[in-house]
Amino acid sequence: MSQYFDIGDETLWNPSNGAARLFLRYVRLYEEELGVPSGFGPMENDECEIDPAVFGAYVDALLELHDRTRHGIIDALSEGFVATVLVLAERAGVDVRRPVVADGLEGLRDVQVPLIDAGERAVRLRERADVLQRRMPR
Repeated sequence: MSQYFDIGDETLWNPSNGAARLFLRYVRLYEEELGVPSGFGPMENDECEIDPAVFGAYVDALLELHDRTRHGIIDALSEGFVATVLVLAERAGVDVRRPVVADGLEGLRDVQVPLIDAGERAVRLRERADVLQRRMPR
């Protein structure tokens, strides 16, 4: 069995029940962490409707949090989720605006010394999203 993540009549993703359930739990966790609604409605009759405008703001806030964090453990815990959200945002046509990240410690939130290179993180996240794009059925 599977579930559907839709915007209007378009299905963005059709994962298994287990993947959908776990993903939505991450969505709710990050709604709380960010203090921003995600745009994901409830899963009803195996369908979850996404509000694209609200989802766009959520994606921006999620990427801003990701970019302000330089911690290996937090990266390991969040990178797959962030990459999955990027794939959905691209499929939804959301204009993903990457925040500008300052050099050094300015504006960072959770850090681990030595600092992880921001450029390497961005490349790794993009590569992960590209792999997931091919593995996320519609």
